[in-house]
Amino acid sequence: MLDLTYDAPKPKTIAGAKHDWELVIGMEVHAQVSSKAKLFSGASTQFGAEPNSNVAFVDAAMPGMLPVINEFCVEQAVRTGLGLKAQINLVSAFDRKNYFYPDLPQGYQISQLYHPIVGEGEVLVEMGEGVARRVRIERIHIEQDAGKSIHDMDPNMSFVDLNRTGVALMEIVSRPDIRGPEEAAAYLTKLRQIMLYLGTCDGNMQNGNMRADVNVSICRPGDYEKYQETQDFSHLGTRCEIKNMNSMRFIQQAIEVEARRQIAIVEAGGEVVQETRLYDPDKGETRSMRSKEEAHDYRYFPDPDLLPLEIEQAWVDEIAANLPELPDEKKARFIKDFGLTDYDASVLTAEVEAAAYFENVAAGRDGKMAANWVINELFGRLKKEDHDITESPVSPAQLGGIIDLIAKGDISGKIAKDLFEIVYTEGGDPAEIVEEKGMKQVTDTGAIEAAVDQVIADNPAQVEKAKQNPKLAGWFVGQVMKATGGKANPKAVNEIVAAKLGL
Repeated sequence: MLDLTYDAPKPKTIAGAKHDWELVIGMEVHAQVSSKAKLFSGASTQFGAEPNSNVAFVDAAMPGMLPVINEFCVEQAVRTGLGLKAQINLVSAFDRKNYFYPDLPQGYQISQLYHPIVGEGEVLVEMGEGVARRVRIERIHIEQDAGKSIHDMDPNMSFVDLNRTGVALMEIVSRPDIRGPEEAAAYLTKLRQIMLYLGTCDGNMQNGNMRADVNVSICRPGDYEKYQETQDFSHLGTRCEIKNMNSMRFIQQAIEVEARRQIAIVEAGGEVVQETRLYDPDKGETRSMRSKEEAHDYRYFPDPDLLPLEIEQAWVDEIAANLPELPDEKKARFIKDFGLTDYDASVLTAEVEAAAYFENVAAGRDGKMAANWVINELFGRLKKEDHDITESPVSPAQLGGIIDLIAKGDISGKIAKDLFEIVYTEGGDPAEIVEEKGMKQVTDTGAIEAAVDQVIADNPAQVEKAKQNPKLAGWFVGQVMKATGGKANPKAVNEIVAAKLGL
């Protein structure tokens, strides 16, 4: 495991006109389960299909149609719970949450209120090198998604696309442990990373496959500590929920804007009303969407069409035994086995594909050198061209080949960068390219010595200056490298120059 210090949350403090205030944030993350079929039907979950083409009779709430649970979706929820070190409930149940939406044909949503499939867990959020915060997970329940209403295709009517109706969601509910906008984004990033490693959600926020409802409240310094001691929510301010956020940047902006709105209300003698709000990034404000409903407003009751969900401990144990290596464990291993810095290991484990790429490059090679080439040369180039690691034109074998040539002394670091450019743009085997293009560095000390002698002979005045100031020897090294087309072994050049100048 990583050697981390679990620091008490340092709250974001916002100065009001009269007092300083602290933020208290909880998040409800809706993560679409990675599954080819929906939660209660065999309809496809393919994104971008023709409107209303992925709709089974169950999804459309046709009379007499009964839901049938998708076992794989249950397995994915269990896998997520295990990845968050959470309690897996062997018995859970489904409830009907009653409300009217035009894109929810049943007039109710099948969810889990009273008996969720996953209980308490935690997410470790790194907030600096070697420092992490614990964000407690209250529960994870599975539920079906609603469809999508489209209001901008006709001035006189709205359209409904039911393709998302019935798609399986995991709602991951945190405790109010998050204390600032940056920490909220870091928490969501870590949650996304874990699910990507587990393969339980693709984390695509742009497509709505991962979105967050952010609950924001304010309190005076010291009140949060009272809540922690007593678990009495009266020590915290009235919370407002910002609905359906799917951008890390906008989440941070919305939290800041909403906190300042609440501070202004309270300091003017008013009271914050618990409600659901939307964030408008163009106007930089939140606006009221609807009053915040309580559970009784939805008239929850057990779904009569679904028996309680009972799973066996042996099945849970089998899933646990086959979990992949998770981000924290992989990062700790990279630091230990490859001698990487905390920063380098964080960059390389941020995405599953990046970590796998690095491991292939580093296998049997110097880990630090491999990390430098992957992060600085490859990632830098990919970022410049707005590509990710899955689009890399340089394979791990090719990059590893470049590193092997450096290690054998066949090419210098400078030549390696030229070689990388050729491989990146044209492809090919690095070793063959070096031979074909005559890029192999000169290691013949006799040839290097001759080049050094020539430079010294041509620059007697510079020789005298170098003898007075040894730092000027670098000028001779540069001249020799230039004369040899950058192919001379730099270490040999430095040694011969120093010897010839008597330094």
